Amino acid sequence: MMRRAGTMATSFRVIAVFLVLAVAACAPRLAPPGPGPAEPRLDVTAEEFQTRDGTRLPLRAWLPTDGTTPKALILALHGFNDYSHAFAAPGLYLAMRDIATFAYDQRGFGMAPHRGLWAGSDVLTADLTDAARALRARYPGVPLYLLGDSMGGAVIAAAVTGPEAPPVNGIILAAPAVWARSAMPLPHRVALWVSAHTVPWMDLSGSGLGIQASDNIEMLRALGRDPLVIKETRVDAVHGLVDLMDQALASAPNLRVPALLLYGEKDQVIPAEPILRFWRGLPAATRPDQRRALYANGWHMLLRDLQARVVLDDIAHWITDPRAPLPSGAEAYALAHLDAAAE
Repeated sequence: MMRRAGTMATSFRVIAVFLVLAVAACAPRLAPPGPGPAEPRLDVTAEEFQTRDGTRLPLRAWLPTDGTTPKALILALHGFNDYSHAFAAPGLYLAMRDIATFAYDQRGFGMAPHRGLWAGSDVLTADLTDAARALRARYPGVPLYLLGDSMGGAVIAAAVTGPEAPPVNGIILAAPAVWARSAMPLPHRVALWVSAHTVPWMDLSGSGLGIQASDNIEMLRALGRDPLVIKETRVDAVHGLVDLMDQALASAPNLRVPALLLYGEKDQVIPAEPILRFWRGLPAATRPDQRRALYANGWHMLLRDLQARVVLDDIAHWITDPRAPLPSGAEAYALAHLDAAAE
């Protein structure tokens, strides 16, 4: 009996070793680095952002039409599976307010190299820091703000609280992706880990989930026809996104810059609970320039919803005076919602 027990124990150990090897062999894949060290630079004419490792990322810019120096700069980061074209309409609208917007395709998205592969949170935040520094050098003395949409907001939150914080005057996070593991049901977390470590190449699609991202149906249909918008996602890219969201949610207590935090009450993509946790974790009580805005008719794509101009007016107003009341009244609505949730 003892010999049989010993044999079974040995068999279980062998099986465990093979499982570990199998998992290691199918580890989540990261996009490879660029060709080599390079000087980060933004070339608006060539529509290109060169990173520190020599990767060249597509760049778009929306500048004031009169050719004057803008009163403020926005460096904008798009959401997951999207690309820099997401800021076309917001960029044009803000340009009419003398605010210049710059946006690049983040690695693995749009026309950037290694489409569909996750680059890693550290790489994405380093790219943001390099782009911010390059903009500072190009426009010395002009205030610089970071605007992040969904995943872009998570990258910004991680970057400004990291060891290489970009030099900015403030940040604007629109429905930031902070749906971290701690806010997910355990079965979801387990399924994601197992899938990412066994079949990392497997494609996932959001079709059939019944999730509506915006009330701007025409815009959503255009995204569906756009070949640069990723429709099917590798499971290891989703795993990487969740790693980033973990980091973003944990960053809240260390967020020490002026901030405008935007969320739509009809958002079906990022649940309200982690957003409220993020808001509560901020040092906003000691920073009157950290503001929260909740839009009763806002969806996930706040900058492209049918009421996008309401949100963009709030952004432009906050950039002009970070402590003045927002024109929409969305801040008072957010505070009332927070008070009600705390009861």
